[in-house]
Amino acid sequence: MLPSNLAPLFSSARTLNGVGPRLLTFLRKAIASPSGVDETRIIDLFWHLPNGVIDRRSKPSLAEAKPGTIATFKVRILEHRKPPRGNLKIPYKVICQDDSGTIDLIFFRLRERFVEQQLPLDEVRFISGRVDKYGTQLQMIHPDYIVTPEARSNLPLLEPIYPLTSGLSGKILGKIMHQSLNILPKLPEWLDDKILARHQWPKFVDAIRSLHIPQTPADISSTALARTRLAYDELLANQLALAFVRAHSKQQHGRSISGNGIVRKRLIKTLPFKMTGSQLNAVREIESDLASDKRMLRLLQGDVGSGKTVVALMAIVIAIEVGAQATIMAPTEVLARQHAETISSLSHAIDLDIEILTGREKGGTRQAILERTANGETDVLIGTHTLFRPEVIFNDLALVVIDEQHRFGVHQRQALQAKGHNGSANVLAMTATPIPRTLLMTHYGDLKVSKLTEKPSGRRPIITTLSSLDRLEEIIDAINRAISKGAQVYWVCPLIESSSVSTLSAVEERHKHLTQIFGCQVGLLHGAMASKEKDATMTSFSRNKFKILVSTTVIEVGINVPNASIIVIEHAERFGLAQLHQLRGRVGRGASQSYCILLYKPTLGETAKARLSMMRETEDGFYIAEKDLELRGGGDVLGSKQSGIPGFRIADVPNFEELLKYAHYSAGKIVAENPDLEGPQGQALRTLLQIFECNEATKLFNTV
Repeated sequence: MLPSNLAPLFSSARTLNGVGPRLLTFLRKAIASPSGVDETRIIDLFWHLPNGVIDRRSKPSLAEAKPGTIATFKVRILEHRKPPRGNLKIPYKVICQDDSGTIDLIFFRLRERFVEQQLPLDEVRFISGRVDKYGTQLQMIHPDYIVTPEARSNLPLLEPIYPLTSGLSGKILGKIMHQSLNILPKLPEWLDDKILARHQWPKFVDAIRSLHIPQTPADISSTALARTRLAYDELLANQLALAFVRAHSKQQHGRSISGNGIVRKRLIKTLPFKMTGSQLNAVREIESDLASDKRMLRLLQGDVGSGKTVVALMAIVIAIEVGAQATIMAPTEVLARQHAETISSLSHAIDLDIEILTGREKGGTRQAILERTANGETDVLIGTHTLFRPEVIFNDLALVVIDEQHRFGVHQRQALQAKGHNGSANVLAMTATPIPRTLLMTHYGDLKVSKLTEKPSGRRPIITTLSSLDRLEEIIDAINRAISKGAQVYWVCPLIESSSVSTLSAVEERHKHLTQIFGCQVGLLHGAMASKEKDATMTSFSRNKFKILVSTTVIEVGINVPNASIIVIEHAERFGLAQLHQLRGRVGRGASQSYCILLYKPTLGETAKARLSMMRETEDGFYIAEKDLELRGGGDVLGSKQSGIPGFRIADVPNFEELLKYAHYSAGKIVAENPDLEGPQGQALRTLLQIFECNEATKLFNTV
């Protein structure tokens, strides 16, 4: 429950004067809201920041006015010249003057009565807009503002320019913003006076007002003191929330499991390869966590092909050694089945009872799996979102493994944890997407992290080449030669089907094109296909029945076909670095030399050129992830969003890293000194968490 002073901020914008259903629709299109919020709220308006200003401070005389500039004039209305009735091509002209000259105000297709009311003869008005010249005569076409001397204060001398959408004008949004600012209550200050003085930051409320009612053009820049202060507030709220969630999870008792190590030793002996040093180190860290009486919550970061599955299997075996169960949750059915095959092949010598449960298992088959899991016959249950369902009951769940963990929310993770005795199941989250340090700090601060930095021995570097789409036929000829020697090829396209709006090649069109050349050797895979059809296609490709698999990015994670040694990524300039790296990781898994061919449109921008060159220069996924964040000026390297610091609405500022480190330090100090957020400062910090909707942390306080 929100305190009474904050409740108005989280009310719908429809509570503002003049905001009806139609305008609310436009606001929702233009202004970002958190997931699950259906209508634009007052608080969302505050975070919708201007990206420029119209400077109306220039107030020259008409004789001094310069065409092509924005200016504000005090004029007297001399004459109205109406167009001939029915002739819409001739504008309505109003002649105005000051002591130095005249200017014509030009209006097209406006009602005469409206113009007469706005500009009565012989009265004084302030007008503002772009000055033009027609021949020797000054003119202003459709002035932006016409106000009486009494209402002069309503004319913004510095007018913020906001990102808009069709149907929503800057003037209307400006009025809405001013109404919203009037609702902003007086709030307790959570930063002490010393911090404010040291950084010359304004108070929180003053900072918001400064960004929406700028006094100078510099007030809305990304380096303005007001913007920096709000960016720090958002980062502090984020770091404080993570710190409290982390502290809370540390207090939660987990289930201590250590086992006797016998099954683990047998597994290691039968593995067809030697585990790397970073794999063994990660296993030791996991063993230590599991042996503790605190609940394990660890993120296993591993670059493409670094061997995360083996590490997860070692953790699973610890649970099996104590007679308990484990579960693996994957984001897609294809990936879940891939895990089942991989773990079955690696663990054949230790006789694990493995079941798979997805949306495809129906009727008696599904019921039998549920019964075996509930009575403890199943050692490892592998599945998708269906694992969350209430009917999935474990006899003794000790370990939850979550693959591609960024695709699942905290609540989903907790739902699986709760299926262990007293909700005490340990969690190992995995991601094949290398996560930059910044995101580890801002989004995964509640997890301990293990990192796999080596690839299994014997893996050969992938040769990455860049090629213009102009050379498409040469590429196809080269692939024909490679196929004749036994190679298999992924061909990745960005869209399912072509569009009149987009010039990108479509996966279905490319499939038709390649089928004309290679016949039935070409398979097609995309997300809109039925699950059975996708699995059948992947099975055919993995069994070498298809030589070429034309696909969208559904093959990005988890797909393992060692014989596939070539991947062609069409319109590579349209993908982020991290995604290109993930796609490239589909090859290089066998003994053959592998190749990644990045096809790009003939004319490349500088950023796209730098991104593709980076792919050619390195296979280090962690370095690539850092560069991806840097090149995008932020960017959601874990998803589809292409710009902006992920999850933040204010904090995308030039000194983000510096502010983040300061917020991280401050949050740790606050938790150490005031763990229950008591007293006036504690209450103010609770307000901060509520304003920035750090719900996971505020829920903890609501339970105290």
